[in-house]
Amino acid sequence: MNASFSMFDGLVDRSNSHSEKWSKYPESVIPMWVADMDFDAPDCIKESLNQRVEQGVYGYTKTPEALENAIQKHLSQRYGWSVSVGDLVHLPGLVCALHLSVRVYSDKEDAVVVPGPVYYHLTKAPELSGRTVLHVDMVIEAGRWVLDMAQFEVACADPKSKMILLCNPHNPGGTVYTKTELLRIHVLAEKYNLVVVSDEIHCDLILDDVPHVPFASLNEEAANRTVTLMAPSKTFNIAGLGYAFAVIENATLRQVFQQERAGLIPSPNLLGLTAATAAYEKGQEWHQSLLTYLTQNRDVLIERLAKTPLKMANLEATYLAWIDVSALLLDDPYGFFVDAGVGVSNGADFGNPNFVRLNFGCPRSVLHQAMTRIEVALEKHGFMA
Repeated sequence: MNASFSMFDGLVDRSNSHSEKWSKYPESVIPMWVADMDFDAPDCIKESLNQRVEQGVYGYTKTPEALENAIQKHLSQRYGWSVSVGDLVHLPGLVCALHLSVRVYSDKEDAVVVPGPVYYHLTKAPELSGRTVLHVDMVIEAGRWVLDMAQFEVACADPKSKMILLCNPHNPGGTVYTKTELLRIHVLAEKYNLVVVSDEIHCDLILDDVPHVPFASLNEEAANRTVTLMAPSKTFNIAGLGYAFAVIENATLRQVFQQERAGLIPSPNLLGLTAATAAYEKGQEWHQSLLTYLTQNRDVLIERLAKTPLKMANLEATYLAWIDVSALLLDDPYGFFVDAGVGVSNGADFGNPNFVRLNFGCPRSVLHQAMTRIEVALEKHGFMA
């Protein structure tokens, strides 16, 4: 193993860290559910946090200019996307921005178009605010999860529709939408005058040699109707520090977002700002090593799943495997995996109980251990050939 990967092979004891991930199940179950990797954050982040903590005063903190410059550079270098500092909205998390966006850009009698199965906050946001959710099925074409475009247009054409909640790269499923696919979505968004809120939190976790295209970067018209949500949290494993940002290039959309957020959604905390600055300024080498390690984990998972009745479409991005367990004809697929000693996410939470989501952002030895447990359970119940 390359020495640069040793940092990912090491086992980190999180049992006494108040970890949400590691507190859910008993010690006999390997937790592989929430999108939280079991890797140390980059040294550059730990060093920056230590330096900031040692200053000893933790008062109200404004967004550092260095962070804004680092975000601009990151978006330009990775995606060829030029944004101004004035387009950035700094947030304590991405989920609150999803929920706020639904409340800001639609009314209670309106409908929101949501392709899925999808990360559950994209459906919770309209449901909890009293909006109608227009679910659009995703289907497998050429081994990838993509939109059923005929169904998608019917939903967009609904007179009550006001918004599209898009997840790109898609969670779960791992699809990275191509520019052509995004342009088809944009044509309908423009035709029916819909605001697009694009959750792109996994954009820096591309495993295949495919480009991520921010929806707002398609053209000027797309930029004018899009709220893009991003964060370093998934990529650099700093979700607990609470930092995300939105890119809102339309001044009117940005103004109403900021107006409605006032007094309800606070500014990011100073440690989140510190960690994000270090991540975008100095974390590139660690990031590239992470992508290589996750890609190898993905490939190990594919190899081992191929020997079972379990199936998975091509996962182009994320460290979250969307596994089809329908061939087992189980009454409780989620319970089957937990009983086997692997704490996956319940597919029902994303929209399909015949799937489970497995987080392979872990040391490879842990992934092998989990897969062995799954294989043993399949063998025990007569599912292995």
